[in-house]
Amino acid sequence: MNPHASRRVSPGALLNTCAVNGSLIKQLTRREVVGRYRGSVMGIGWSFLNPLLMLAVFTFVFSVVFQAKWGVEMAGQNESKGVFAVVLFIGLIVHGLFSEVLTRSPGLITGNVNYVKKVIFPLEILPVSAVLSALFHAAISIFVWLLAHIALIGIPEWQIVYLPLVFLPLLVLALGVSYFLASLGVFLRDIEQTMGILATVLLFLSPIFFPVERLPEEYQPLFLLNPLTFIIEQARDVMIWGQHPDFVGLSIYLVSALVVLFAGFAWFQKTRKGFADVL
Repeated sequence: MNPHASRRVSPGALLNTCAVNGSLIKQLTRREVVGRYRGSVMGIGWSFLNPLLMLAVFTFVFSVVFQAKWGVEMAGQNESKGVFAVVLFIGLIVHGLFSEVLTRSPGLITGNVNYVKKVIFPLEILPVSAVLSALFHAAISIFVWLLAHIALIGIPEWQIVYLPLVFLPLLVLALGVSYFLASLGVFLRDIEQTMGILATVLLFLSPIFFPVERLPEEYQPLFLLNPLTFIIEQARDVMIWGQHPDFVGLSIYLVSALVVLFAGFAWFQKTRKGFADVL
């Protein structure tokens, strides 16, 4: 295979690659998930324990130390630390999924040099595997949230079935961003450090610890420009408040995410011919 040959950049090429290499994507995703905990005593159990510890720490800091409140009632009870926790955790899950893609993507190619130089390998499936790995950890966190909600409040409303529909646009956007970052990470090594900072910035510029309505009006548009804001609010609508999602808003978000995805895929395919030379 000529590493300098032109690659197909059409949406059909991306779909065909995923279909043809489905089993390989599954193996890479499994390796990514299991390999992260290899050598630890608890192994993959950390994927269950991590969100629990994260939830406990943030709940203590913001509901006990800072006395933060959402100002809501659930199941006929005034807001408690348990209510605050389940509302907070939704934002952390959405942010965790996207931030994992941000921080992992710049090293996808540089961390798999052998795939670039020594074997014929479809490099374009590496971002797909990274997003699926992040989705796996998000799914574990959602399971933890569900247990907490049942124990503290009760069974969620039936609108929770819309959750996959809410997460779909975010996954599409994350994959498009992953293609951009995977390529940029080869040519600009500092991008990996920058993404760690950006993930922290997104944590505090998202409505995770407080609702957008509590901000001064002049700052609300800044939060609404954050791609996580809409998804966090929609996830809370279907998982906590028992409301239908904003189908129009999700459709617009999905179309925009598809544009980012195919632009990122095209960028990745156009620049990949220089990977071997740089590495």
